Amino acid sequence: MKDLWTEIFIAIRANKLRTCLTGFSIAWGIFMLILLLASGNGLRNGMLSNFNYMSNNTISFYPGVTSKPYRGWQSGREIRFSANDLDFIKQQIQQMVEMTNFSPIYNLWSSSISYGDISASETLSGVCPGFDKMRNMYVVSGRLLDESDEREYRKVIILHPKTAETLFKTEDPIGKYVNLQGLLFKVVGVYDIKGGSGWNKSYYIPFSTSQKIFNPGGYITDVTFAISGIETAAQSEALSNKLRRMLSARMQFDPDDKNAMWIEDRMSSYEQSQVIFNGISLFIWIIGIGTLIAGVVGISNIMLITVKERTKEFGIRKALGATPSSIIKLVVLESLTITLLFGYIGMLLGVALTETVAKLMSSAPVESGDNSFNMFMNPTVNLNVAIAAMAILVLAGVIAGYIPAHKAVKIKPIEAMQAK
Repeated sequence: MKDLWTEIFIAIRANKLRTCLTGFSIAWGIFMLILLLASGNGLRNGMLSNFNYMSNNTISFYPGVTSKPYRGWQSGREIRFSANDLDFIKQQIQQMVEMTNFSPIYNLWSSSISYGDISASETLSGVCPGFDKMRNMYVVSGRLLDESDEREYRKVIILHPKTAETLFKTEDPIGKYVNLQGLLFKVVGVYDIKGGSGWNKSYYIPFSTSQKIFNPGGYITDVTFAISGIETAAQSEALSNKLRRMLSARMQFDPDDKNAMWIEDRMSSYEQSQVIFNGISLFIWIIGIGTLIAGVVGISNIMLITVKERTKEFGIRKALGATPSSIIKLVVLESLTITLLFGYIGMLLGVALTETVAKLMSSAPVESGDNSFNMFMNPTVNLNVAIAAMAILVLAGVIAGYIPAHKAVKIKPIEAMQAK
């Protein structure tokens, strides 16, 4: 075995330039494959992080303006929820499916908040207890809103870490009072959202408080609720259609009028996004493997040349008693050595670069502007993917060496020794 490896390395050293150029094409192929896959993962992670602000088992209603006439009603009519509508909708949903949380929402856009001389402007949202579970919130410090806040119309508020940092700097905000639209509200908690959401930095107060102080007319921006027992997008879509018909009958609008009532079905939206990103991943794999194939073609050509140059040597070996399998083994191992050596180098460089970029991105300061939106996040490649790429290279290396070697050993020894 030692003599076999010695022969392989002598053959490689005898053609250093040719070997290096061939190896570079292989290394470049797997390097680009790793970069492409990492970029695809970065795009997927970045885009999905922007939609992690709600769990996948939620459905939301957003009333709008009718665009079609319906049963004597003219188009252009604004649809609004009232307190009586909420009770009816809640009962109807409970008859259709098991509901785990329910919250009407009142939003006051660009609502000013201040502490001392420092002010900020974000969306003020009045929500019910349980909304935090649907929004994937968790406590950073203090607590979240609870039933007693809602029941007693408390003037309490929870803040996003960025808003708390803006207003209080390094000071602990819990227990402090902020000025919200000219009224003092006690900060009882700081929240964040699992998975991150760079643009959602609203501050939240009890829904009952928002209605009593800021919304005496009873206007409700939207309604969100969580369900259980719905596991597929098809089931979720069927439920959404039932809900739309129920709302149409209650609010008097055409069931096909999407402008009158927009229903956000998180389960269907999530599965649709997965289909899109899976298509992108497939496209990236096709391009990456195409790049790898270019390198494999290069090593196949080199092995063809190598075998042709050594045809006389192989003839002598066969004449001295060498078996065809030993010659094939020699050529295949030489091809595998070049493939694995340079493939590993390309893979190592690709993984190192993607990990470095991911580390730099994670340590960079997050934008705190209102419109910050993640397009790219954690561009890394799973270890199993890198191993799969190497496995493809191994198979390619075996094929690249075997085909020309198999042709060579079919030549009779006398013909091989007469080859030029």
